[in-house]
Amino acid sequence: MFDVAELGSKVSKAEFEAAAPGLRVDLLNAQFDLAGAPFSVLVVLLGDDLHGVDAVLDRLHEWMDARYIDTHVLLEAEDDADRPPFWRFWRALPPRGRVGLYVGGWPLDALSRCLGSDPADEAGFARDLDHHERFEAALAADGTLLLKFWIHLPEKEHKKRLKRRAKRKLQLEDADWEVTRRYEDVTRLGEKLIQRTSTSRAPWLVIEGTDDRHRDLTAARAVRDAIRGRLEDGGETQATSTVSVASAPDALSQVDLASELPRDEYKQRRDAAQEALFQLAIRARETRRSPVLVFEGWDAAGKGGCIRRITQALHVRDYRVVPIAAPTDEELARHYLWRFWRQLPFPGRLILFDRSWYGRVLVERVEGFAREDEWRRAYDEINDFEQQLADAGMPVIKFWLHLDPDEQLRRFREREATAYKKYKITEEDYRNRDRWDEYVLAVNEMVARTSTLSAPWTLVPANDKRFARVQVLETVCERLKEAMDS
Repeated sequence: MFDVAELGSKVSKAEFEAAAPGLRVDLLNAQFDLAGAPFSVLVVLLGDDLHGVDAVLDRLHEWMDARYIDTHVLLEAEDDADRPPFWRFWRALPPRGRVGLYVGGWPLDALSRCLGSDPADEAGFARDLDHHERFEAALAADGTLLLKFWIHLPEKEHKKRLKRRAKRKLQLEDADWEVTRRYEDVTRLGEKLIQRTSTSRAPWLVIEGTDDRHRDLTAARAVRDAIRGRLEDGGETQATSTVSVASAPDALSQVDLASELPRDEYKQRRDAAQEALFQLAIRARETRRSPVLVFEGWDAAGKGGCIRRITQALHVRDYRVVPIAAPTDEELARHYLWRFWRQLPFPGRLILFDRSWYGRVLVERVEGFAREDEWRRAYDEINDFEQQLADAGMPVIKFWLHLDPDEQLRRFREREATAYKKYKITEEDYRNRDRWDEYVLAVNEMVARTSTLSAPWTLVPANDKRFARVQVLETVCERLKEAMDS
């Protein structure tokens, strides 16, 4: 693949000086127009020519307004070893209306892991590329304009430049010598990466770096043309439809809402589970495991009560509770999963989500806050997200607290009659009751599509609060013990 890019293309100094001023104006105008557009631009810079990558980065900063560029040099990730690899890429996403420049990024992560193993872990490389494709598909479907540039130098030119820089005692790093030493491996894997992950929604552009002026003009024009093209299309992506489960099993109807627990047995089992959970949390802290607990369920089903019975057993330093409400303007300016990736805990600390990313396939689906194509593709995006958490040693434990409409109404009225609980009841709670059947369909499909081996759902009968709290506590202990013993 790279040999077809080795054309020896050149741009004379006169041609460059004639083209540069107009191109700079075009880029600035594109940036200005982008500021009010409903999409962001993400440019990934990578290649076997490390100095060429830096030069393109510098040129884009020179020719564009750097105040409105979010630049991230995403190379080694030693400090993030206890988190999923894509954590730092999600956190760095630019909001709509801005340009993001990534040096390295997720493609470099995959190349580095493969090259760093002996022999090269090509099976692991293929698995990494699976995550790449899903990540890029999620960004593109959400509207991100994704551009990926590979800056390439022929091997002879690479060696010649490195020797020249060494002779002149210019700045060189170990990575420069390593690319030269393993040039064949780097380009072979680079070709595989490009072939596998170059798609219509996220194409790779291979740019020959032999001539600096040709390289810089090619990259800058590609950025300008891509932004112009999207703006001329109105800035919107084409909505795509995915096939939904035709008839999801009625999982909620199988929940035994008559389940009850006597008070004495409740206290005994609660205390035993809380003591076990305390010890498991210490093990999690010592082994740097970060469990992720997700609580979903009907309004007034008792999510808060279950969460409190968990946190009562723990030191405050060992957990964090994240209540999820309507997204802020900052969150709406990015992919909906961004706000959850950025909440991931420090290693060794539990995190409890009081509602979660499942809002996309529940309230946003039923209330029409998400388009049909958005919530339909969310199932696969969520499964990939949770799989990455599990692969990073972060067990995902998910609960749906289920009750019947009569019990919910009783609790609503009880809250309205209790001074310190009145704030929990709003008109929205009653409005949601009117769409109960629609929510049942959404929950059943959610369970069918996202209950996986690595992140299964636990459906909790919640008509009896004591039974629900003990089941949640005991399930958390069971899943944590399984995760830390494996």
